[in-house]
Amino acid sequence: MRKIFWTAAAAAVFVAVPAMAQDGDAVESSGNTRAIQPYVGILGGYERFDNEATHSGIPMPASGSYKGGLVEGVVGVNVPVGPLFVGAEGSVAKGFTGDIDWEYGAAGRFGVRSGDSGLFYGKVGYRWVNFDALGKNSGDYGEMVYGVGTEFAPAAMSGGKSNVRVRLEVDTYGNAHSFRPMAGLIAAF
Repeated sequence: MRKIFWTAAAAAVFVAVPAMAQDGDAVESSGNTRAIQPYVGILGGYERFDNEATHSGIPMPASGSYKGGLVEGVVGVNVPVGPLFVGAEGSVAKGFTGDIDWEYGAAGRFGVRSGDSGLFYGKVGYRWVNFDALGKNSGDYGEMVYGVGTEFAPAAMSGGKSNVRVRLEVDTYGNAHSFRPMAGLIAAF
């Protein structure tokens, strides 16, 4: 599981580096002086938990692992600090296939800005998970989450401006006990 996570993280870096190289001066010349940049978004993806015991006490599955497709809503803010940024984000995800019923949590984000709308970031937070597979009264299991991602506006790459960005990210639950790639659209205000 850890090899898959780090391979996906390296792929995110590979995708983000060309976007960062395309417009190194845009951060200083954009004229964007807003201190807080709010956003909302919707993502879709898949999460697969391994079959090892976690600190949160998730019961071991009888066979295989817990997994399923997710649709997630996010809301957050970014605060630019020169070519860098820091931010906070809340999320709620609903499982639509498989074993996961709900997930919800919060994370801090930090990273590098590229041009007017590109970002490459790391995130650290806390997420609670509820599983359909364990029954309606199973309770929520919470643990730290870690991840990396990138955001870019396709219109900005062709010289136009856009408040809509594509987000690609991957994160893990606890000590690399899950693999969770997600992709979607972010609307910045």
